[in-house]
Amino acid sequence: MKEMLLNERITGANDWATWLFVACFALVAINRTAFEARFAEFIKLGVSDKYTKIYKDSSNLQSWFTISFFFIQVVSYSFLLQYVLKYKDFGLVEEGGISYVRIFTVVTFFILSKFLTEKIIATAFNIEEFNEQFNLHKVNYRAYIGLLLLPVNLVLFYNVAPGRLLLYLILGVILAATFISYLVSLRIYQKLILGKLFYFILYLCALEIAPYYFMYYWFTNS
Repeated sequence: MKEMLLNERITGANDWATWLFVACFALVAINRTAFEARFAEFIKLGVSDKYTKIYKDSSNLQSWFTISFFFIQVVSYSFLLQYVLKYKDFGLVEEGGISYVRIFTVVTFFILSKFLTEKIIATAFNIEEFNEQFNLHKVNYRAYIGLLLLPVNLVLFYNVAPGRLLLYLILGVILAATFISYLVSLRIYQKLILGKLFYFILYLCALEIAPYYFMYYWFTNS
């Protein structure tokens, strides 16, 4: 008679991630119910800019809808960043939930500090109107990308690591979507941009390119 060996199955190690995914999907369900018309237009953001035209007032940055999707965006980007760091073997994700909290904190601090810096510089150069409109547009599209990324992170987190090609494909799609969102912004706000072209170029180099370069440099050299 063969001897049966039983191995203990550890199920609690990823409970923190499960609850976080559940919370994010619950927020999506709440927004879909509470803001049915707005959510319907938001979902179409990838193929239509009607949402940005309807909800273009800068006060929308402080609405529950925007803030809740900002949270989902940070959660999604943090999961993807944790996965990339683990895949590249940077040695930052050995502690699971603890390392995720660290990455989540860094991503949140980076986004908020960048937002506040942009506000200060926009006030100094008298381009508050453009900055508010441009920021709202970026927040909308990044929240949309974060929402689409949420189920992708779910699959990546609970399954065996895919090949390098799939990882690069995901990152490439995100970069392409971000670049397209910038082109849409340029088309919509071209009158404001042409009126303050010098400040826009300065803004683009100092606040849209440099911060991400320094972020990449810090992660790869720390």
